[in-house]
Amino acid sequence: MNAIPHGDRGRRVHLDTAGLGRMPAAARAQLTEWTRHEDRHGPYEVDEHVHHVVRPELDARLAALLGAPAGDTVLATGAADAFAALVPRLALGPGDRIWTTPYEGVANLTVLTALRDRARCRLEVVPLRPDGDLDLEWMAAHIDDDVALVSVAHVPAGCGIVTPVEDIGRILAPHRCLYAVDASYAVGQLPVDAGRIGCQLLTGDGWRFLRGPESVGFAYLAPELRQALAPHGTGLPALPEGASVVALNAALAVPQDAGPAGGLAAVVRTAVQETPGAELIAPGRVQCGIVTFRHAEMPAGLLRRALAARGVVVGKTVAQQTPLYSPGRKATAAVRVSVHHDNSAWDAARFAEALRQALAGRGRHAVPRAVRAAAPAPAAVAAGSGAVAAPAAGLRAVCAGSAAGAGAAGAVPAAGVPRPWRTAGRRHLALVSAPAPHGTA
Repeated sequence: MNAIPHGDRGRRVHLDTAGLGRMPAAARAQLTEWTRHEDRHGPYEVDEHVHHVVRPELDARLAALLGAPAGDTVLATGAADAFAALVPRLALGPGDRIWTTPYEGVANLTVLTALRDRARCRLEVVPLRPDGDLDLEWMAAHIDDDVALVSVAHVPAGCGIVTPVEDIGRILAPHRCLYAVDASYAVGQLPVDAGRIGCQLLTGDGWRFLRGPESVGFAYLAPELRQALAPHGTGLPALPEGASVVALNAALAVPQDAGPAGGLAAVVRTAVQETPGAELIAPGRVQCGIVTFRHAEMPAGLLRRALAARGVVVGKTVAQQTPLYSPGRKATAAVRVSVHHDNSAWDAARFAEALRQALAGRGRHAVPRAVRAAAPAPAAVAAGSGAVAAPAAGLRAVCAGSAAGAGAAGAVPAAGVPRPWRTAGRRHLALVSAPAPHGTA
């Protein structure tokens, strides 16, 4: 690894774009200006500016970004909020099937579970291949017109796997199902083209790799979805504030170089793999700019704080974010590093140096270098069961934060949709590996 110039050692390195991207200066200036304007003159002038000036520009930029026709996007306070507002309006019933994946986020999974219970339909989990990729052959063999909705995360919250959403779209295209893609952790770091994907709903957050302000996101609604929702409408109950919309428009106007991020992620991944005691969580064959790992002797929260004390900002991911995917034994939390196109080689070098310093004297016990896959077998989530089924044998369900612990199987609440994952106090379903039988490895 290259040495870090002395003058760069005091600069703080931001490697948590998946949690909250660094807002470009132009976007930050617009957010400040229009927030101040609203404070002085009230919201009406801001609303008029957004309606007449900003929204036409933003609609065009979102359409270009998502490969969608202009006018087919709506703004929301976040991807999870858009999904929670639109999906429950679908007219599903007994005999219909919903497909989700082990990488589904907890907020969307909660919505799907509530829809299953209300409609009395089936919720099924698409199995994984041994390498951690979704089993597309299983999907092709089991798809039929009973499948009414398929929900897939392009990139999940907890690791850097890239789901082949376009390949899935080709499998689903001949059938009547609606296809929903959560692009929250993909848009801004990977090409996202709704037309090529073939989805009818695509949701995203503006504050991650797009580097807009918090509490502003969007959804693309294809004509087929709009028709399905026509009896209930496509309006959203909560809309982002005016200044946030202006700032997102300014952030999307900043050109982004799509080149360096993949190479920097590889450097970060190598640094983790070369760290004694580190365990890389990297299922699947294709990875993006998110690198997730844990250490055998230092908890993820403590390691995140140790890196922050050395000027390197990273994130933490917990099992409750993706409760159907729990890689390895007792996987409860991990460090998440996410690079953006504006990060540099020096940032990756600073991370590697800070990681070595934070773990100095630790790492005496060897652990596997990478967690590859979990949940190779399909699982159905039975209506009224009170729990989302574990995706593979050897996993048990526990409710995070429950006083009963493993003694009471937890369930994703059917009523009410959880807020984004940063509200850590809520009780969500988590899956952890069951203890191995006595005398087995």
